[in-house]
Amino acid sequence: MSVFASLFASLQVDSVVSYLVALLLPALDAVIPALPSETAVITLGVATAGSADPRIALLVACAAAGAFLGDNLCYLLGRRFGPAVERRFFTTPKGKATRAWAERSLARFGTQLILVCRFIPGGRTAVTLTCGLTGYPRRRFVAATAAAGVVWALYAFFIGRLGGRAFESNPWAGLLIAFAATIVITGIIEIGRRLWRRLRKPATQQAAPAKESVTPGI
Repeated sequence: MSVFASLFASLQVDSVVSYLVALLLPALDAVIPALPSETAVITLGVATAGSADPRIALLVACAAAGAFLGDNLCYLLGRRFGPAVERRFFTTPKGKATRAWAERSLARFGTQLILVCRFIPGGRTAVTLTCGLTGYPRRRFVAATAAAGVVWALYAFFIGRLGGRAFESNPWAGLLIAFAATIVITGIIEIGRRLWRRLRKPATQQAAPAKESVTPGI
């Protein structure tokens, strides 16, 4: 049996490894973005594509719980260790710009941003840490991250499952197709975000001179 075949064989619904991967990687990925949590959950979807075992729902639940725990870990880190978090993540020009974007977007979109930030490259860590740093309401954050975890887990797992079902005899082809689909979806979201920001700039620039031209009464 090849190494690749052994990998897929180990990621089945009857394997403890599958549940650990589904839970731990999405949790740790929040503070260590280099960890491939989405890749892991997609791979689980591909590996279990040929199964109708009801325990698949437990795998998805583990992935959602891991994402929820990771988001709330970031919130607590930002809330309890604010200065250290700022030094670690937001001291470089890029880091400062990312935090400024997160604060502006939270002020404008609130829980909607928390729901979709994990689909924006680098967005999850920036937004969840900023929520803690700025004291975003805890109850609203918990509710939003619970919903976001479920949406993300279903999305990642079933994209993998669809790829695996399409190429049951060649799971690596299914895995590549699933990865390609996530890249395309992420790209569309990022392009849409950038276009929205560019469209809003002219309106903001026009509003600024109008405000400056108004002289307060003396």
